[in-house]
Amino acid sequence: MTTPHLSDRSFGRIAGLMHAAVGLSFAPSKKPLVSSRLARRLQHLGLRGYDDYADLLESADDGGEFQVAVDLLTTNETYFFREPAHFALLQAELQRTRPQRLAMWSAAASFGDEAYSAAMLLADLQTAGSIGPDWSILGTDISERVLQSAVQGIYPADRLRDVDERRLKRFCLRGEGQSEGLIQVREDLRERVRFGQLNLCAPIDDIGHFDVVFLRNVLIYFDAATKSAVVDRVLARLRPGGLFFLGTAEGRVPCNTPLTVLAPGAFRKGPAR
Repeated sequence: MTTPHLSDRSFGRIAGLMHAAVGLSFAPSKKPLVSSRLARRLQHLGLRGYDDYADLLESADDGGEFQVAVDLLTTNETYFFREPAHFALLQAELQRTRPQRLAMWSAAASFGDEAYSAAMLLADLQTAGSIGPDWSILGTDISERVLQSAVQGIYPADRLRDVDERRLKRFCLRGEGQSEGLIQVREDLRERVRFGQLNLCAPIDDIGHFDVVFLRNVLIYFDAATKSAVVDRVLARLRPGGLFFLGTAEGRVPCNTPLTVLAPGAFRKGPAR
């Protein structure tokens, strides 16, 4: 079956739907990406072209296809302890302040690699007496599919390539037989992390307030205005003086909330002291 051509009109419709509903921004240069990511869905659904697919996405009863499209159009490549300088800064800060209670939010959790990396770090700090036992992590994402995977905590071994052997032994189980090459986060650590679906471009329900927030490698999907709105919305859930992390390559996003730069991609909420 020949892949249908994605016209400028159909691309505009699909891009407009994504932006209006979940804030995703696709410049014209992203048309080949949109075409390639959605081509198999058109074939699977037996649709003649991308306009028919846009019709389906607009329909009141899309059979869950809009969520499928969001999943396909967002890249979820990640791994444990990505951007290790952020985790080193977090460790140093917690060893300095020694909090007895700590709440952390992984606001674009994807498959959970970031949230479980943080959980390993916090568990180690608790064992060392640097933080108290009352700590928790919330991981949220717009994709229900990746969250279901995150709850299971099963990963290809390569995703944990930056986890040292001591942590692998303490926090993980290696698959055997048909599961060889897979690693599962142990249940006692998984129980410290809860996951939930959340759209960063919509008003955020009362999920509580946090001492540390990771919002890394998701703003690339938003236009400038949406980026600022999302950052302010997320920062409203960060306590004054709390730590805020963006992807190192994302730089500092203009927002109305005062931030103090600590390192590339790392900030403290509030003006410089």
